[in-house]
Amino acid sequence: MKKMIFSAIVATVCCIANPQILKAQKLIKGESTTGHIAYQNGEQLVYTVKYGFVTGGRGIFTVRDTTINGIKTNHIVVRGETTGIADVFYKVRDSYESYVDLQTQLPILAIRNISEGRYKRYEEVTYNRSTSTVNSTRSGVADVPEYTLDMVSAFYHARNNTFNDNLVKGDTIEYMTYFSGKLYPLVIRYLGKEVVSTDLGKIECYKFCPITEVGRSFKNEDDMHVWISCDDNHVPIKIRFNLKVGAFVCELTQYKGMKYPMKKA
Repeated sequence: MKKMIFSAIVATVCCIANPQILKAQKLIKGESTTGHIAYQNGEQLVYTVKYGFVTGGRGIFTVRDTTINGIKTNHIVVRGETTGIADVFYKVRDSYESYVDLQTQLPILAIRNISEGRYKRYEEVTYNRSTSTVNSTRSGVADVPEYTLDMVSAFYHARNNTFNDNLVKGDTIEYMTYFSGKLYPLVIRYLGKEVVSTDLGKIECYKFCPITEVGRSFKNEDDMHVWISCDDNHVPIKIRFNLKVGAFVCELTQYKGMKYPMKKA
């Protein structure tokens, strides 16, 4: 249960779904670009995770410009960690990294470094666009669709290109990702706009329901909701998980280096 929660924090809006369950008015494939860039070098987003009134974890998202193999990239790092009493009983230090080509907005390298209690896992995945393959240090070479992303780059691609006023209630966004040796569609249904009250103030948001996989920790396909700011930053403001063991809430509590001013309702 703990492992699933912190993986969800890191993945943020990225949940695994079966494409056969889609019932949306319109399916938006996460392949095209709009020209909008929602983030910049130096952006940092900090989230707290709570179970009821108890704070048990933190998620930190950072963006740094760097060059890898001669390619200019956004180096995006997402870290999830336990805090307080939770850190004593079950220490979590998870890190997900993605090097995203500035021109194509597609990843060229993804790194997953997991430390959850006694469980450890490290993996690097190289994306070869010319051959439509990936090369994993754990799973070897595999064929993938042309626009395949990792989970982190999928979220940042959506911030640039699909979280916007062009959405109509009921629309569904789908990204294809490669994760842990397999291809997974990440499917998010748009539910409309909603004003969210937070410690940072009231913020107008796009509300989404990432379609979750029923049977593990979720009872229903709509047991997760994500609120994305309606300003040009398109950052997640709040995430709620309704699990079999109870409800967990992740909320943006600190930020710096945003490209645009945060718009309050």
